[in-house]
Amino acid sequence: MKLANPAPIGLLGFALTTWLLSLVNAGFYAGASVPMVLAMAFAFGGTAQFIAGLLEYPRGNTFGFVAFCGYGSFWWSFALFVKFFAVGVPGGFVGWYLALWGVFTLLLLLATSRSSRAVQAIFAALTVTFALLSAGAFTGVASLTTFGGYFGLLTAFLAFYLAAAEVINEGSGKTVLPVGPYLG
Repeated sequence: MKLANPAPIGLLGFALTTWLLSLVNAGFYAGASVPMVLAMAFAFGGTAQFIAGLLEYPRGNTFGFVAFCGYGSFWWSFALFVKFFAVGVPGGFVGWYLALWGVFTLLLLLATSRSSRAVQAIFAALTVTFALLSAGAFTGVASLTTFGGYFGLLTAFLAFYLAAAEVINEGSGKTVLPVGPYLG
């Protein structure tokens, strides 16, 4: 029995939620837009990614399991923090939260050495995104958060592309959207 590939739904949960938050971080929309981000974070960014991660487990894909369950948990923790716990938390501590997610992302980037170029690009862009956002939170320099938002939009675009490539390429039985060579 062939198992369906859970990666596209996980990538789309990541891409849609990251895109919405990055629009706010980049300054296209005000903080009043964050409730829509939180709804997406709970429903799609968190839940769909976590489920995709669980579905990677029986396929033997440790990387997919860790990445999707990890970022699904990120979105749940982000939404819970903003909705219920953010009042009074110093920006420096938020910086640590973002920096630690950056470390998590960097470790996963290092694990992509045998993945497609598209996967590598997503994790490289996300590492830069977390670095800029954490630096912005630590320093209070708004332009760092804005640049982090732009890198978040790039990251989301790359995830949209890879999700589309996986669905379209599998459905057509040939490479329509290239993802770069698989290494290793």
